[in-house]
Amino acid sequence: MASRIEDYGLIGNLRTGALVSKAGSIDWLCAPRFDSKACFAALVGYDEHGRWSLEPASPVRSRRQRYRGDTLVLETDVTCDEGAYRLIEFMPPGERTDIVRIVEGVEGEVPLQMVLCARFDYGLNRPWATRTADGFSLVAGPDALLIRGPVEMRQTDRGIEADLRLRARDRLPLTLTWYQSHLAEPSAVDSHAELERCERFWSEWIARCTYQGKWREAVVRSLLTLKALTYEPTGAIVAAPTLGLPEEIGGVRNWDYRFCWLRDASLILHALMIGGYVDEATAFRDWVLRAAAGDPKDLQIMYDVTGARRLTELELSWLPGYEDSRPVRSGNAAHDQFQLDVYGETLSAIARARQLGLKRHPAAIRSAQELITHIADVWQRPDDGIWEVRGGRKHFTYSKVMAWVAIDRAVQLLELEPEGTIDLALLSRCRALRVRIHEEVCARGFHAGLNAFTQYYGSEALDASALLIPHSGFLPPHDPRVRSTVKAIESTLMRDGFVIRYDTRHQIDGLPGSEGAFLACSFWLADNYAMVGRLEDAEALMERLLSLRTPLGLLSEEYDPIRRRLIGNFPQGFSHLALIMSAQILSNAQAEAGGPAAIRRRELTT
Repeated sequence: MASRIEDYGLIGNLRTGALVSKAGSIDWLCAPRFDSKACFAALVGYDEHGRWSLEPASPVRSRRQRYRGDTLVLETDVTCDEGAYRLIEFMPPGERTDIVRIVEGVEGEVPLQMVLCARFDYGLNRPWATRTADGFSLVAGPDALLIRGPVEMRQTDRGIEADLRLRARDRLPLTLTWYQSHLAEPSAVDSHAELERCERFWSEWIARCTYQGKWREAVVRSLLTLKALTYEPTGAIVAAPTLGLPEEIGGVRNWDYRFCWLRDASLILHALMIGGYVDEATAFRDWVLRAAAGDPKDLQIMYDVTGARRLTELELSWLPGYEDSRPVRSGNAAHDQFQLDVYGETLSAIARARQLGLKRHPAAIRSAQELITHIADVWQRPDDGIWEVRGGRKHFTYSKVMAWVAIDRAVQLLELEPEGTIDLALLSRCRALRVRIHEEVCARGFHAGLNAFTQYYGSEALDASALLIPHSGFLPPHDPRVRSTVKAIESTLMRDGFVIRYDTRHQIDGLPGSEGAFLACSFWLADNYAMVGRLEDAEALMERLLSLRTPLGLLSEEYDPIRRRLIGNFPQGFSHLALIMSAQILSNAQAEAGGPAAIRRRELTT
């Protein structure tokens, strides 16, 4: 069966990505574009659904996995009875899709067995294997793989196998190359030269990082992860490279996250600019504008990395799911939902780009004006909400807050236009609408009896999205209504010190079961602490969240406080975005307070 989610590392080439387990198995590889041509799927099934393993024949005493410096080159040190070896794994950046595995002997003489069980289309299709001069080719419909290496390979019922004996100072390269089957076979790569190039690429990229605040190591690894989730040809950044990893072990909340959400847009822009990555931020801003182009009523909450809209959801019934979590879904039906907050996120991203100093895009104002007119028509309608619930539309409070954000940012954009070019009538309508939305949310979204903003109008249920109210500028963090909402969330939505999105017992999402603590929401709570001067609480929660990272510094979407495991799709861009933002917010709050909380405590006691 698949390893624990925590035991995987991510490698990628800015076109696609693969997950590598500490146990020596590559269990997930998507074809370029993170689309429906998955070559391996052991993370959503069992071994027979695809993996590329490299394991010693004798019992393992220890394994230690790490990234080589600030790169996406993975190293795994393995010690077993016969000796020790090191496994180096990476994907060279570029248009090709190659996985390179270099096995180095460290001491003794270690017998290893390689098994490549290749399956296409989520484990459904077995490829046709043909021997080549230095390995095998495997073809199934439009997809093909080439496995190469200086070892004797054979075809068996399990796939392509090879037996290796690795002595100290031996250095054995193995490569796996994906390509379109109707094209000529790609040439072999120089593994050692590509290793140097790959390491240099990532080292030089992260050397451009300008962030120097506290928790820099965590921020740097998060930025590297966001870069790895980037589809370089278009600038889009996927939420995660995986599908089907459950929000509850054995449950039904198993979604496909290999798409780009407009909801993440403003956060992504800000996070990239925190790191000083102007080119990447500009490329992503341009992708957002292309995706949002057209009639505003057709705006989707998510797109694929090219901006394509059709993300049809299918259940992959032949897969048993990660630890029996079924059904496994490809595609995401939420793309067709009406989510009011996405307009706020889109206009916030456009405005954020201007604030951060990105070069003005000629289509930005036109897109903003078209969105304004549409928002004025739809903001009073119920929607499906930020969490993409499938239990019916409501007047979600956060959605209305983001409608206010959309109009507020539109006002900011219009006010930045050169004098004489502003549509004064439109600006006046926006200012009036901004006031109207604000008044309604404060009147209908705030529950006087609970002394908190609730999940939707008339509800007594709480929702962690209310923690974003001060982030959005809707109300300041010191506002009594914000502070009392934070207090209510602390007493209602906390699990083992972390925050859940909402109480699933209310069945607002129309699904059985429950889910874990949502890591981004927990970062938002730390932000709220910092904004009101609760620096010790903010630091303590931040450190607890950082302790949930894998040894490689990666985070999934959620955390199961009972099993004490990471759950949900992995690695999750939204979690890493929230980490970067919290690091900046907390660092700024500490600076404004005169230094870290520890210094403040000492000062208060003297």
